[in-house]
Amino acid sequence: MIIGVGADLSDIRRIQASIDRFGDRFKQRCFTEIERTRSERKPDAAWSYAKRFAAKEACAKALGTGMRRDVYWKDMGVVNLRSGQPTLALTGPAADHLARLTPPGHTAHIHLTLSDEHPYALAFVVIEALPMA
Repeated sequence: MIIGVGADLSDIRRIQASIDRFGDRFKQRCFTEIERTRSERKPDAAWSYAKRFAAKEACAKALGTGMRRDVYWKDMGVVNLRSGQPTLALTGPAADHLARLTPPGHTAHIHLTLSDEHPYALAFVVIEALPMA
């Protein structure tokens, strides 16, 4: 069963402007260490950061919280499965909120897709509750 859906479109130029203005302070406030490491390896890091920013916004919408109710930027981190497929790892209050949304006897699975076409980055999140085996 679907327990949440969210989408977000981020402007890569806006993310670049935040990086230019606030530098590491912006990166450390909004992104996990894994996200920063992965993004900094890219030739144009702002594109990577913009996709991850959009993913966090989309996830917050899928959780039904937005960026409030104790759900913070770094509580949601884009990670890749062994296949390379992106997903989100939730910690802290975001993970707690997801646990409350997940029906008993089910486990939550977060589907994430990312795309970009300059000057925009897109993320779409579907949170699914799957019955436990």
